[in-house]
Amino acid sequence: QVTLVESGGGLVQPGGSLRLSCAASGSIISIPTMGWHRQAPGKQRELVATITSGGNTNYLDSVKGRFTISRDNAKNTVYLQMNSLKPEDTAVYYCGSIATSVGSTRQKTYWGQGTQVTVSS
Repeated sequence: QVTLVESGGGLVQPGGSLRLSCAASGSIISIPTMGWHRQAPGKQRELVATITSGGNTNYLDSVKGRFTISRDNAKNTVYLQMNSLKPEDTAVYYCGSIATSVGSTRQKTYWGQGTQVTVSS
């Protein structure tokens, strides 16, 4: 079992910055991939960014150059630094992980509770 706890959301003006954090806890063996998804009202959930344990990253095209995903493997924590925020970035952001835990022979997907990011003047 893996539990993800997110923090860092809030209200910010266009052009501003926020940093989201997500800490994983539990009987963790490994977390090959961590990432962030977001869902805006009336829209489908979309993948924002992912990062592997080896540091490989990928991003949604619309956030490239503005968002940076990183992780601290020793702390089982993933971050999303969001710069040059736009109103269209407004959404609930969810931390997700593909992980293995004690007692399981398969990788499973876990989700955080979500944190609201609102970009508005």
